Amino acid sequence: MDQIAVFNEYVRRKGLKNTNQRMIILETFLNSKSHYSTEDLYLKLRKDHPRIGYATVHRTLKLLAECGIALELNFGDGQTRFEPLNADQHHDHLVCTECGSIIEFSEPEIEKLQEQVAARYNFKIVSHRHELYGLCSTCKEKSN
Repeated sequence: MDQIAVFNEYVRRKGLKNTNQRMIILETFLNSKSHYSTEDLYLKLRKDHPRIGYATVHRTLKLLAECGIALELNFGDGQTRFEPLNADQHHDHLVCTECGSIIEFSEPEIEKLQEQVAARYNFKIVSHRHELYGLCSTCKEKSN
């Protein structure tokens, strides 16, 4: 089932209305590669859709996380971000502690090592998150 259908069904089961504003938020969110905070997505949307309020964006992002379309992330800076959840596209994150940029990466050797560690302890991994914190290349250059 595609993500829009999943959302429509989830909203229906919760007894909520699926409004045009929610669909605009969903489509904008799904068509992005960003890790949006509520404020980031709100600012992006309000350029073309000034009638969409901050609270509507926040509640919709929470609904997306509840129904499994979005992953709620906290990178330790006190700001919750959301990214589209694609089960077949696992990746990890490099997070710049200076400017807040987030770089996605995938490294098969790390995945393999995690499986080896889990096997050593007879542990079944059902999910994981791997985040590395430091300075991006731009901030690294500025600090030198």
